[in-house]
Amino acid sequence: MAALVAAILVGPRLGKYVNGKAVNIPGHNKLMGTLGVFILWFGWFGFNGGSQLAWGGDDAVGASMVVLVTNLAASAGALGALFLSWARYKKPNLDMTLNGALAGLVSITAGCGNMGEFGAIAAGFIGGIIVVFSMEFVEQKLKIDDAVGAFSVHGVAGAWGTLVIGLWGIDGDTGIGLFNGGGSSQFIAQLIGMLSYAIWAVVTSFIFLSILKKTLGLRVTEQEEIEGLDLSEHGALAYQVRDKERLRVNRS
Repeated sequence: MAALVAAILVGPRLGKYVNGKAVNIPGHNKLMGTLGVFILWFGWFGFNGGSQLAWGGDDAVGASMVVLVTNLAASAGALGALFLSWARYKKPNLDMTLNGALAGLVSITAGCGNMGEFGAIAAGFIGGIIVVFSMEFVEQKLKIDDAVGAFSVHGVAGAWGTLVIGLWGIDGDTGIGLFNGGGSSQFIAQLIGMLSYAIWAVVTSFIFLSILKKTLGLRVTEQEEIEGLDLSEHGALAYQVRDKERLRVNRS
């Protein structure tokens, strides 16, 4: 939610919307982006599994189950986004697939200690589908430039991951979810918690970001954005092809 508020207050990047239509601004390097997602994926095993706070005896069994469901959800999320993007765009979309994997990881994080294998796969797969629709809706309908899909991946998928405990959650061998005999009480509790966190995040982030916008500012100048932040912030270009492009533009 904080990312959505920030994206609204910062505003869209230059050239993102032309005549009311969203323009695709691709990332610098798909291979590096893919590597980054897999590094996150691997790190999530420690992030979720480490929450057990012990790796010996019975705790090791619990931690290994957490790692298993985390991996299942990430894989299912990638597949969900892959299949949906393939159906909608007529070709498999790498960016959506990677975001689907992240959405799967986010979807299982809240319930990683209270989900079985089926629940993890369902949470991840649906999370991967949700993130595709959410990113399209935010970009094309709401006209909000969330450059990395942070709200969709972490906000929407995170909300879904919080709620899914009330659908397929377990406590040991006992079902606590709506679909495995636990009734609706857990789902209602998860819904209240999710809405409470969302409201808190929106209000606090809006206050602090608004103060920053009025004082230090939230975005660079137009000239710095055109030149690129590598140059304005670090005094060097990460991709030397930009020099050639700048020369070509200046000469034309």
